[in-house]
Amino acid sequence: MTVVFAALCVRLGFWQLDRAAAKLALRAEVAERAALPPLPAAALAATPEAAAQHYRRVTLAGRWLADRTVALDNRQVDGRPGFVLVTPLVLADGSAVAVQRGWLPRDASDRSRIAAPLLPAVPVQVAGQLAPPPSRLFAFGADAPGAAIRQNLDLGAWSAEIGVPLRPLSLVQLDGPQTPVDGLRRVMPQPSADVSRHRVYAGQWFLFAALALVLYVGILVFRARRPR
Repeated sequence: MTVVFAALCVRLGFWQLDRAAAKLALRAEVAERAALPPLPAAALAATPEAAAQHYRRVTLAGRWLADRTVALDNRQVDGRPGFVLVTPLVLADGSAVAVQRGWLPRDASDRSRIAAPLLPAVPVQVAGQLAPPPSRLFAFGADAPGAAIRQNLDLGAWSAEIGVPLRPLSLVQLDGPQTPVDGLRRVMPQPSADVSRHRVYAGQWFLFAALALVLYVGILVFRARRPR
């Protein structure tokens, strides 16, 4: 039984190392794609194969659907809770892209108060990096359609709600020469920022395996030396 337990711990340790290696590979892929020339706006994917364009830089022209802005709650930056503002940007062909415009800290006195900056009604150009849809957090129930503050955002359901077809990706707006100064914090999420945690977990599993084997051998030695 002890050997089985030790083998399981070793297997879990290698599993954590595999996860760390996968995230390192993803980090390298993100850096490689970000270094590519900007993606032409006309080449923006409209199919589920859009993952091949994730983390590419692009500048999109369109108009904001400001009244459809959604604030995603419980998004942390530097350990502080806040909101990520997501607004549809309608393109020339009538489709739209969910733009993660930036992060706002939560109001300590009223968590439902959001000081969202105003958006222009005229056509704009938005520069940033393409990304998967906003990440999903654990939720006890579904968000009400039309709610300004939500825990998660499903692009398919949101597309039906706003009556505009959404591309199967999002655009993380980044600071640049044309980005307005509106108080939003703009940081491209790093999907592999917790590699060290997996290595720590792997070390713990290997330590558990070693301790189990040492205790097992110690018990056998003790029994062999015990007077009969």
